[in-house]
Amino acid sequence: MKSLGYGTGQDEETTAPGAGETEGARRASGVSPAARPVGVAGLRPVDPEVRPKAERRKFSPSYKLQILQQAEICQEPGELGRLLRREGLYASHLSKWRQLYKKGGLEGLGAPRGRKPDAETATRQRLRELEQENQRLRGKLRQAEAIIEVQKKVSEILGIQLAPNDDRDARI
Repeated sequence: MKSLGYGTGQDEETTAPGAGETEGARRASGVSPAARPVGVAGLRPVDPEVRPKAERRKFSPSYKLQILQQAEICQEPGELGRLLRREGLYASHLSKWRQLYKKGGLEGLGAPRGRKPDAETATRQRLRELEQENQRLRGKLRQAEAIIEVQKKVSEILGIQLAPNDDRDARI
């Protein structure tokens, strides 16, 4: 088979991979199916390399305060940039930490990230829990009343006289 040698400007005589196979068995890439490595069930082999998952860095409130103090000391041009590069931080870290420090001091620097809990959502959750407990207790009450009715009928059948429980009613 004759092919063009790209980049050399010359024609070269080469043999195509999979030569000797029927024309239909070759792929457009020129590589025959028999020449490719095949894994289990005809799939490509899996890459064994395990890539580490990036983890969000977490800074302690004391570290944040220490960096803020060092940033306040920086007076010369480029000094603050050196501090940030040395610590692997961004200017946005400093601005956010300054905001948190102004709002709540050292406690503000330790505030958890994310959405603040909504008081109304907490109230709805509490209401839902109370309604579920109410339903559960109503079910128990129905069951207890059914048991009492059965006991009354059994006592009537057996001829056992039940004493009135005025004591219990008075305690309730």
